[in-house]
Amino acid sequence: MTIDLSSRISVVTGASAGIGEAIARSLAAHGAGVILNARREDRLDRITQEINIHADSGKAMAVAGDAGETRTVEAVLNRAMDHFGREADLVVVNAGRGLDGSVLTSDPGLWEEMIRTNIVGAAKLMRAAAERMLGELKHEDWRVRPRDIVVIGSNVGRHISPFSSMYGSTKFAVNSLAEALRREVGPKGIRVTLIEPGFVRTEFQEVAGYDAAWFRGVVEKIGPVLEPEDVARSVSFATSQPAHVHMSDVLIRPTRQDYP
Repeated sequence: MTIDLSSRISVVTGASAGIGEAIARSLAAHGAGVILNARREDRLDRITQEINIHADSGKAMAVAGDAGETRTVEAVLNRAMDHFGREADLVVVNAGRGLDGSVLTSDPGLWEEMIRTNIVGAAKLMRAAAERMLGELKHEDWRVRPRDIVVIGSNVGRHISPFSSMYGSTKFAVNSLAEALRREVGPKGIRVTLIEPGFVRTEFQEVAGYDAAWFRGVVEKIGPVLEPEDVARSVSFATSQPAHVHMSDVLIRPTRQDYP
């Protein structure tokens, strides 16, 4: 199957590294216009420039900022309209924070910031994107141009691990929000897809404070683990389906991952 997203305008948050970067590159490679968002402006600009070298001029634009803030959510969606001339119709809710540890062992001083980004920020983008898409659908047939909101969850949001239960609880919430939004806007022509990756090799583990020796042990036991590009392929495939076809849930693990 040839994937053609040349008619699509996309937004990807958390796009300066890892899964978000891979998704932005994949969407652009399949023809989509892309607005990339992350807090690290220098890395975001570099990735955007690299995408544009291999695509038509103006294929990608960067909007730096904290995806947990309302003003950033509005800024990335406004940039899609300003730069490409119409609202984004493919929004990837990817920005998030990790945290090592359980309810008993994780650092409670980091709980609120993680919840703000992983749940509140995600919900803000889901709401703003859905509202704009619904506004357009008052005047358009949803079968002509699909609308997609893709939420990057985690398999620990479906299969809770006691060893990362604070982080897992935020992904459990996001998984629930995605399904609730799907039931609300799906009948109106908007697809809400939840992607739940297992172990993926990114900088996530280090930033979240996971022990490096522990992760090496995981890789030795269940590897090879997923690469960001493996997740990105799922996003591009799901959003390239005909408008009446919806892949609503994708749980993707390394073949040898047994738990969670």
